[in-house]
Amino acid sequence: MAPATTPTVRIDTGTVRGRIDDDIAAFLGIRYAEPPIGAAHLAAPRPAQAWDGVRDAAEFGPPPPQSALWSDVAPEPYGGSHDPDDWLTVNVWSPDLGAAGLPVMVYIYGGAYIIGESATEVYRGAELARSGVVVVSFNYRVGFEGFAQIAGAPANRGLLDQVCALRWVAANIAAFGGDPGNVTVFGESAGAGSVAALLVMPSADGLFRRAIAQSVPGTHLTPELAADVAAAITAELGLRADIEDLRAVDPERLRTATDSVAAKMLEHESRWGELARTVTPFAPVVDGEVLPAVPWEALADGRARGVELIVGHNRDEYRLFMGLAGQLGQVTDDMAADALRRLSPGGEAAYREAYPDADSNLLFELVQSDWVFRIPALRLAAANAAAGGTSYLYELCWPAPAMGGILGACHGLDVPLVMGNLELAMAGLALVGETPTPEARQLSQLMRAHWTAFAAGGNPGWPPYTPEFPRTRLFDAESTVGPYPEEASRRIWDGHPFAPLGLVAALP
Repeated sequence: MAPATTPTVRIDTGTVRGRIDDDIAAFLGIRYAEPPIGAAHLAAPRPAQAWDGVRDAAEFGPPPPQSALWSDVAPEPYGGSHDPDDWLTVNVWSPDLGAAGLPVMVYIYGGAYIIGESATEVYRGAELARSGVVVVSFNYRVGFEGFAQIAGAPANRGLLDQVCALRWVAANIAAFGGDPGNVTVFGESAGAGSVAALLVMPSADGLFRRAIAQSVPGTHLTPELAADVAAAITAELGLRADIEDLRAVDPERLRTATDSVAAKMLEHESRWGELARTVTPFAPVVDGEVLPAVPWEALADGRARGVELIVGHNRDEYRLFMGLAGQLGQVTDDMAADALRRLSPGGEAAYREAYPDADSNLLFELVQSDWVFRIPALRLAAANAAAGGTSYLYELCWPAPAMGGILGACHGLDVPLVMGNLELAMAGLALVGETPTPEARQLSQLMRAHWTAFAAGGNPGWPPYTPEFPRTRLFDAESTVGPYPEEASRRIWDGHPFAPLGLVAALP
């Protein structure tokens, strides 16, 4: 059914007026929770209150406070018509407002738990909605606002925002043509880490039926380490990491203090260990309440066996970060040896024996890719399958055309392919190329077909992964199904617990 020129929808808090994006009805910037400022600063999200009249929903809401570390400049002030503190908003793209029971796909953005907003062009859902699904995205708090461990405040506020947004979907998505009983959550990088956390969070029970986790990061923190990080940040302001000290503090001051500490994390390596070598001081905190356990441990115990799961990674995950850091082709033997000794469960020898022909650049890349993304993704699929759940595993092998192909199948490449926004940048780069090729368009169409088929009925179109038959969908110019291709790395990491990172007394 063709949507009206300015469609309106009645939801549980009032009426919203959207817009049309090439025959797709778009409703943007709808408040799902009250602004988390003032008395609500650093608190759990509070569901949005009702309003009278009709609210415009044709413009994205403002982003939560964003780190400036990856852009070298402070984020520009929000210039839209929303209240600039109205961070917690949701967006909906519907191909048919008059439909009943369309599959629903809810996207969670990544950004190392320190940046990210749903208004980013590559995340926009109109193209994916053309496949016959209702697409939802939303903002959640990142950085200090969302993940700092603060005495007197709930842990993992960014995850609690996600639960609040999913409750909004359950209550309202039928008004946009969607089926609240057929919701798939999907996300990439920190968004995939969020999906993995939601799988095992008691507060998220029953809010989604299926999940897709693209490049799951393996990092989680103990409350002790997370509290130490927060204390270092608030010390920059002469304050304690306590809600009584922080509730009235301007979020911009907290963001600036966070960036100051994040820029010199290696100074804290003697206490923070491997966290100090990562790009962010934040990750989900295994606090025992909001997040009771690391996902692979809880899934192995059968925590999410009723939720069907797609999980996977890109072949050359860490190459993106090497490119951004100017390390491609510049890794020395000492750099590779240091990374192997620090990260590999079997020490340096394990990788050198498994990959005898690899040079220092490749060894450095492999161990980082495995530790951060590849093996955690595999572990999530395996844990769910071992407990009797249904898992589908994939690897993206197709190399990004950007920078002459030097980035390979790098981190983030899957996002424009899955969303169908091929011309738009991911991580500041047009990874698919300035002018997408027919090959890129064909691969994007295939991935979207698999993702939406899974959302509709639970079967993406390739065999499930089992420990006995680790079948994997390999996305490439010629996509196939075969054994898991990173067997050498899997053997090195077999048995590694991926436990939460904790405080350390000193490094060896």
